[in-house]
Amino acid sequence: MSTVRLTNASYVVLGLIEVFQPATAYDLKRVAGQSVVNFWSLPHTQLYSETSRLAEAGLLNEEREESGRRRRSYTLSEEGQAELDRWRAEPVKSLFEVHDPATLKLFFGADPATLAADQIALHEEKLREYEETRANLAEGTPRGIALALEMGIGLERHFLDFWRAATEQQRT
Repeated sequence: MSTVRLTNASYVVLGLIEVFQPATAYDLKRVAGQSVVNFWSLPHTQLYSETSRLAEAGLLNEEREESGRRRRSYTLSEEGQAELDRWRAEPVKSLFEVHDPATLKLFFGADPATLAADQIALHEEKLREYEETRANLAEGTPRGIALALEMGIGLERHFLDFWRAATEQQRT
């Protein structure tokens, strides 16, 4: 068991390395930008610092190019795999956290109709993006990735239903 303090960002790195290893921090940034950051906010600079920190702790194996850009490539160590497996097995006893500026504005009395047009356009675009991603999933994509994508699609549909209903309620 590792003695280093692990954060959610640590588990993002461990999980991405597990699926896409070997990977550089740049590879993780690219993959995270198309996946995890859709539901978990994470500055890309943190991916760089976290890979180094986890390698120092023995949770990642690091190989460095001998010449050229001397890129560092990471794979999951046995200890890293054990930590990731332990974390996945822990139950989650908290609810989804919403940090949505439009909901905050609604709470404080903003006009739903004023917010709805932009929100509908944004959620329609995100839904198109998710559905395109689903249509292009590679054979053998890990089940968890596909399920997270389905959750995103469901949430986007719900947001669209909400904003369209809020617009209709304004008219009646």
